Amino acid sequence: MSTFTAREEETISRIRQEVADLHAELVRYGLVVWTGGNVSGRVPGMDLFVIKPSGVDYDKLSPENQILCDLDGNVIPGTAGSERSPSSDTAAHAYVYRNMPRVGGVVHTHSTYATAWAARGEAIPCVITAMADEFGGEVPVGPFAIIGDDSIGRGIVETLTGHRSRAVLMKSHGPFTIGKDARDAVKAAVMLEDVARTIHIARQLGEPLTIGQPHIESLFDRYQNVYGQSTPAPKGAAL
Repeated sequence: MSTFTAREEETISRIRQEVADLHAELVRYGLVVWTGGNVSGRVPGMDLFVIKPSGVDYDKLSPENQILCDLDGNVIPGTAGSERSPSSDTAAHAYVYRNMPRVGGVVHTHSTYATAWAARGEAIPCVITAMADEFGGEVPVGPFAIIGDDSIGRGIVETLTGHRSRAVLMKSHGPFTIGKDARDAVKAAVMLEDVARTIHIARQLGEPLTIGQPHIESLFDRYQNVYGQSTPAPKGAAL
C-alpha cells in the first residue's frame, strides 16, 4: 500500500514518464548502444529519484518499469518496477543527488567521441563558441573509478564542485552530465558529444585556435541568461 499522497504520486508519475521518454533521446542522438547508459531524474520536493532498470532494452522501457529510489540508492519497495534491479550506476547517481542538491537530473552514456577523450584522460578544451555557451569552459576529466559503488559519484562531485561544466569525462570510462532536471542533463549529453566530435576533427587539421577568457565569459552569460524565449510571444506575432 502506497504511503504517498495523491499529489506526491502525481509528481512521481510525471518524473517516471519524463525519464522513460528521455531514454529515447539517447538512442535518437546515437549516444548509447545496446542497453548501456542511463538517465535519472530527481523527484521534486522529495528525497527520491527515478532511474532505469539494469540491462533492459531501450525499446522496452516504460514509465511503469522505471525504478524509484531513495537518495542512498535503495529501491522503494512496493512501487512500480521495484521487483527489478536498478541501473548499475544507481549508487553513483544517488551520491550526486545527496551531495549536489541543485542537480535534478543525471545522465551517463558511452558516446563515441566523448568516451574517446575520456580514454585519453584528456579534458576537452574550450575552443568553439558552442562549448563556451553550454559548458562555460573546458569539460574536465574525473578520476578512474570502479562501477558498482559510489566511487564514480564521488569522482563526479569532486570534479564538478566549483566548476561551471555540466559534464565530466570519467577517465577510461565515459561521460556523465548533470542538469537542473533530467531533460537539461540529456541536453548536456547531446551537446557534449557534438563538441567532442567537432574538436576532435579540428585537431586532425592542426591545433585549434583558443578563445580568450573574456569572450568565454561573455558567451556563457549570453547563452545562459539571454538566449531563448523568456516570455510567451504575443498572439499573432510572426515566428
